[in-house]
Amino acid sequence: MADDRMPRPAAGVSGEAGRRAGGSLEPGRGVGAPAPSAAGHEVPPRPTPDQGPLTRDARPAILTADGIAVAHGRRRVVEGVSFALAPGERVAVVGPNGAGKTSLLRALAGLARPAVGQVRLHGQDISRLRERERARHIAFVAQDEHTDLPYRARDVLLLGRAAGRGDWHRYDGDDHAIVAEVAARWDLTALLDRTLDSLSGGERRRVLLARAFAQRAAVLLLDEPTNHLDLRHQHALLAHLRDTAATAVLTLHDLDLAAAYCSRVVLLDRGRVLADGPPHTALSADRVSAVYGVAAASVHVGGRARILIG
Repeated sequence: MADDRMPRPAAGVSGEAGRRAGGSLEPGRGVGAPAPSAAGHEVPPRPTPDQGPLTRDARPAILTADGIAVAHGRRRVVEGVSFALAPGERVAVVGPNGAGKTSLLRALAGLARPAVGQVRLHGQDISRLRERERARHIAFVAQDEHTDLPYRARDVLLLGRAAGRGDWHRYDGDDHAIVAEVAARWDLTALLDRTLDSLSGGERRRVLLARAFAQRAAVLLLDEPTNHLDLRHQHALLAHLRDTAATAVLTLHDLDLAAAYCSRVVLLDRGRVLADGPPHTALSADRVSAVYGVAAASVHVGGRARILIG
């Protein structure tokens, strides 16, 4: 039987929110007290008029980047990026290897402090928020995480429920119900009592993604989430994000998946934004050919934009 108390996870678990101490984004609400929805699930506080810039369609932005640069040592890998994420947007960040996709995502998650500019969550400088506070609003899944560990899949999913709470959160019936729900959705029910080091790469990846969904955060930041997933689970993941109107930023290498499932595409090259808009404009055949050095064609099939290579 799972222990109802678990020690805080190491950095990298549940969006690297293992070392938790809190403040509150919403004035007048107690520390760590997210607003309850009618169904009893946690929901983020509503943005107020002073919570930062508006998006292109005049909605308050949840997450913004203002002219940020990210550096590794003296070398800047992201330069001059401005970004505003609206509720319900699914944004694919694409680009060649080394374009700065992961560095941008880590900056948006508050895991890499920009050398220039600022990232804001609900209008507040994300670098000034404690990890517990960030974890209440952002679920982050890294491209590579240490998964060859003897932790049971069930306990990893429960870490998603602990994110943003106390270091020794006691799990209740709601936590276990949410874990059962996400496990069923991602075909993990039969694997819950197996350890990560006994699972395949694709199964481990599904556990990490399910952990992020169990967190019930307002924003999902997913770095190459389709890595190691088979064809069915790749499409199931992206269709779930689309059908539930999730607010998500995800890095992808498959331009066809980005065009089919995301409402917006940000194309990076050498750390700079070359295009930011609907898939059919951001991923024009000429632009894809120029950035990737391949012959490309853009077509519409069944009402979806498709990218053909070769």
